[in-house]
Amino acid sequence: MILVTGATGTVGSEAVRLLSARHQPARALVRDPDRMTNRTDLADEIEIVTGDFDRPDTLDAALHGIDTVVLVSPAVPAQEIAVIDSAVRQGVSHIVKITSKASADSPVDRRRGQAAIEAHLAATGVAYTLLRSNAYLQNLLALAPVIRQTRGFVMSAGDGQVGMIDARDVAAAATAIATAPGGHAGRTYWLTGSALITYSDIAKELSATLGREIEYRKIRPDEHRAVMIKAGVPEPVASSNAQAFGLIADGDAAWLTGDVATLTGNAPRSLHTFTTEHAAVFA
Repeated sequence: MILVTGATGTVGSEAVRLLSARHQPARALVRDPDRMTNRTDLADEIEIVTGDFDRPDTLDAALHGIDTVVLVSPAVPAQEIAVIDSAVRQGVSHIVKITSKASADSPVDRRRGQAAIEAHLAATGVAYTLLRSNAYLQNLLALAPVIRQTRGFVMSAGDGQVGMIDARDVAAAATAIATAPGGHAGRTYWLTGSALITYSDIAKELSATLGREIEYRKIRPDEHRAVMIKAGVPEPVASSNAQAFGLIADGDAAWLTGDVATLTGNAPRSLHTFTTEHAAVFA
């Protein structure tokens, strides 16, 4: 049986949906089961279990009898390590970890956190697979309110290119591995969309989709950090985001692979597909 953590999140919820469509027996780990009450798309094979990353006893119960874990979370090291340790105690045989471009010496806090989690996972001896995703197209949805209000958005990514990927394609890759983990142990896959795009390209695509000009306003990382804090983003998160966008401006996210198609048999969704499907949100 497969367990999906973070089952109400962007990647986790789609992974659960895909497993349900396959009638694959699975558990969806959630902290608040009320958030799953409207999921009419789930088959009987999907079991909803309540657990808290900060309460190891609840994790042990959720992981009992599980063979494979799709590990999705906000990447707080102590929390993911708690899940990994519980998986070891319960005899889980394979962990598919959703991660990013991790580095122990990165200036970005969450990348250092991912590196710490990965190091712990490797030290356990459990078979695992890492899915390193480029930036999610779904992150663009956070820009929707300001786009509706101002017909544009600010960003400190300069002219940096990004191999943006739809989170649904990440979930598809994860479920493909989780349902047939043989041959994926110790492997790392780098998941991207099919093209390198800039935020100028995003503005042009939104303009075409919405039928009105959407402006990309370039600002410096320090200015962007201040904008995010003013909008209510916690200071540590704003600082980390600004650092990440500064790295994008320097070319840090300008990488593409064909790993999504290799794992799923399908090409990843494009920016055009994403903006078309979410036009109502931006309009």
